[in-house]
Amino acid sequence: MISAANAQSNDWPQFRGVNGLASALGDAPTTWSDTENLVWKQKIPGRGSSSPIIVGDRIFLTSYTGYGQHDDDAGEKTELRLNTLCFDRVTGKLIWNKSIEANSEEQDLTGKSKKGKKKQVAGHGFASGTPCCDGKSVFAFFGATGAVAFDIDGNQLWQNDELGHKTAGFGSASSPIEHGDFVYINASIESNTLFALDKKTGKVIWKKDNILKCWSSPCIAENERGETELIINQKFKVIGLNPKSGEEIWTCEGIEDYVVPTPIAHQGIIYCLGGRSNKAMAIKLGGKGDVTDTHRLWMTNVGANVTSPVLHEGHLYWASDKGIANCMNASDGESVFRERMPTKARVYGSIVRSGNKLYLTTRDSGVWVLAAAPEFRELALNKFESEDSMFNASPAISHGQILMRTDKFLYCIGNK
Repeated sequence: MISAANAQSNDWPQFRGVNGLASALGDAPTTWSDTENLVWKQKIPGRGSSSPIIVGDRIFLTSYTGYGQHDDDAGEKTELRLNTLCFDRVTGKLIWNKSIEANSEEQDLTGKSKKGKKKQVAGHGFASGTPCCDGKSVFAFFGATGAVAFDIDGNQLWQNDELGHKTAGFGSASSPIEHGDFVYINASIESNTLFALDKKTGKVIWKKDNILKCWSSPCIAENERGETELIINQKFKVIGLNPKSGEEIWTCEGIEDYVVPTPIAHQGIIYCLGGRSNKAMAIKLGGKGDVTDTHRLWMTNVGANVTSPVLHEGHLYWASDKGIANCMNASDGESVFRERMPTKARVYGSIVRSGNKLYLTTRDSGVWVLAAAPEFRELALNKFESEDSMFNASPAISHGQILMRTDKFLYCIGNK
């Protein structure tokens, strides 16, 4: 068990950190390279696009092996293994690697490379969901294969392979979150269902059906009365649920398209992005029934299809998948600036913040560092010249250090 003294503000215990806000204390580096501010670099067993999480002095990550490891030779799908990994935060050393056998319903590799060979599913693969950790247990979700839990030392606690076996195009993407006695898993792609699992046993406590076209992760938020709500942003509507019972509290008309970005909440307001047409909206929490007319504060045609935002001092910031850095006034949805990022590729990693700096990850052109302010100001563009694989994951920040993963390596960046 990781002590409570360690499990505090320096942790990044789920996708996008504490409460999913993608913000960290401290002063992470502004510049780095293969020779500057690189604390360590560790080879990852297998591929994947999940993000690292940090609890205490341990880093947890997922990957897949046995199939699709080489673009020119996919291998046999029967050999596919899905791995949960634990690294030492200080040294980068791999502490343990536990794998489970992939369900036979997992999709085949799709698409063709220039040479006509099979390639990874949409460039991501079978380990896209970021794990979460409560200091005692680590929870991972592997789409059609289901969910698995390990204790801090790598002993398997349970596995639930009955969360649905459907697949779709880009594969699975949502990440589990934990709160109280439950682990929440959005299996919209696998079964059109949101599940609440018992942390200790993995058994289904409640489920919410008819969750449509949603690759997003759930969000825990408090309304102005101090009541906790579980929010899911899906096609056509945003839903607020009682996290203990799954009872639907409210709904709001949402984005008329599939949804990928994870919402963020602050001071009783939830902010949601999504859709190929790129939209954004803000909803005041605490309502009952259909709150479209009473609690939706604004909706705008500026947003993101894939990436999630960060909120800082009254402004929303994000790096859209179309390669645009955005700043928006959170009170009314008015755009403050939109600047082209230094890449021609799609952007899949979501923005994170450390202090007064924003980190925007491109897939192929490094990490763009901007001032966390409503006036556009570039601080740096950092790239590892030795890295030839894509940065699909979002960074994590802990103890003033940045953790980043590619298909091949896990990097720790810190002021040296």
